Amino acid sequence: MRKVPVGPTTAGAGLTGDRVVAAGSAARTLVAVTARALRGDDCGDLGHPGPLSRFTGAPEPVRSAAAARAAGRAALSPGQVADVDAEGVAGWFVDQYPARRWPGAVLGSPHGAAAHLAVALGVPWLPAGFEVAAHWARGAVDRPDAALDHGAALAGRLLAGNARVHVRQVHCPASRGASAGATVSLAVRWRSLPTAYARFLAEGLEPGAPVLLLHDARTWPVRDEGSGHSFQVGCPASGLDPVDFHPDAHALRQVLRSAGGDGARWTPADVTSPAAFAENGVESGFEHDAREWGGRHGHPLHRVVVPQPDALSAATADLYRRWLRRAGKTGDRLVVECGRLLDPWQVLRAGLVPYWCENATRRRVQGVEWWLAGSEPFSSVDVLPEPPGVRSPALAGLPQWLAVAGFGRRRRALDRGSARGYPVTAVPTRRATEVLRNQPYDLPVPPPLRMAEALAALRDAGAHQGLLVS
Repeated sequence: MRKVPVGPTTAGAGLTGDRVVAAGSAARTLVAVTARALRGDDCGDLGHPGPLSRFTGAPEPVRSAAAARAAGRAALSPGQVADVDAEGVAGWFVDQYPARRWPGAVLGSPHGAAAHLAVALGVPWLPAGFEVAAHWARGAVDRPDAALDHGAALAGRLLAGNARVHVRQVHCPASRGASAGATVSLAVRWRSLPTAYARFLAEGLEPGAPVLLLHDARTWPVRDEGSGHSFQVGCPASGLDPVDFHPDAHALRQVLRSAGGDGARWTPADVTSPAAFAENGVESGFEHDAREWGGRHGHPLHRVVVPQPDALSAATADLYRRWLRRAGKTGDRLVVECGRLLDPWQVLRAGLVPYWCENATRRRVQGVEWWLAGSEPFSSVDVLPEPPGVRSPALAGLPQWLAVAGFGRRRRALDRGSARGYPVTAVPTRRATEVLRNQPYDLPVPPPLRMAEALAALRDAGAHQGLLVS
C-alpha cells in the first residue's frame, strides 16, 4: 500500500499540498474520504473541534470576530500564494490513493455523491480544481470591490507560476460569514489535465478502463477580463440568487449584519458575463485534454452534466438502493449526509443508501424532501445536518431537518451532536463516522459496480432530474 505523504513540496518554499488546499474545502474532504474508503478505512481521523467551539454561546459579534481571526491565521500569506504549485497539489491528491490497478476513475466537480459513486465502483475520485484561502490583512466583509482589487493581485502572483490554471475568486459572506472579510477565496481550476493525473491514470488504470467526468453546470454572474482571473460575488452554494447580493436586497443586509458588516458600504463589482459557470465548474480545456488523453490511451471518457446537486444525489441514492438489493440486502435504510459530514466506508459497511446535501440551505433540504416524497418509503432515516457556522436567511431550520427524518417508517433520527448549537457551531467530519459506527453491520459488501451499470442507472434515475449522461 502506498504511504500517504504530507504533501508535495513547492520548489524553494517548503509549501506542501496539505498547506495549500484550504482546510475543510470540498475537494480536500472528498479526496480524503474516498481514499480512506478504498483502503477500507473510515473517517474517524478527519477533523477535530476547532478553536471556535468555545465560542458557541458567545454573542454574535464576539463569535464573528473569532471566526475571522481563525480564518486569517489558517490562510496563506501573499508570499505563500506566489509559491503555490498547482501541479504539486495534483500530485498530493493522487498520492492519497493506494498503488493498485483501478477499473476506472471519476474526475471533475466536487460532490459528495461522486465520492459514494467512486467507492461503489471501486475507483478513485479526483477534482478538477482546488480552493486556496489567502490572507486579507485589512479586509472588509462588506467591500467586494476591495476584495476584487486584493484578489486580483494575489491571483497574478499565483498565475505567474502556474500558466495552466484559471483562478476564480469568490466573495460570499452568505456562505463564509465573517471569514469573507479576513481571507480571499480562490478556486484554482486546471485548464488541462495535470501531469500528475495523467501519470496516475496511465500507471493505475486497467486496460480499457473508462473515466467518468462530472461537471457542475450551475451558472453565476462573473467579472472576467480574460487575464486568467475572474470574480464573482456570492455563489450557488449560498442558497441565494444573484439578485440577493444587490445593495438594496433585504437578504444581503441580514447576511452582512450577521457577519459584522454594513450594507451601506456594499459596492459590487461590475460583471462582464451574466451567466458563466460558477466556481465548481470544469474548465473546457480540462475536459478536452482528458478526452484526448483517454482517446490516445484507450480509456473512453463519459460525461455527466449536473444541473443542480440534488439531481446527482437522488440518482446516486437510487443507484445504491438497486445495487444493494441486487446483492440481497434490503436497501431500506437511508442516511442523509450534509457537507463534510459523510463517511463512504461506514455507509458501505452498514449497507446504507446515501443521499448527500451540499449544505444546510433550504433549497438543498427541500431537494431531499421532494426525492423522499416520490420514493419508495425507507424503514429508517438518519439525518446528519452540518451546521454551516454562519447565519443566513437561506438556511434550513432544525424543524425542516426533522421533517426529513420523519420520512422513516420505523426509525427517525436527527443527530443531536450536529444539531447542538446549529447553525453557528462547527462539526468535524469524524462526527459522521461516530454516528454511523453505531449502525449494525450488513456484510459482505456488494461486488463493485461496473461503470456500464452505473451509467445506465444514472441515465435511468437522472433523466427526469435533468442529468445529462454521455
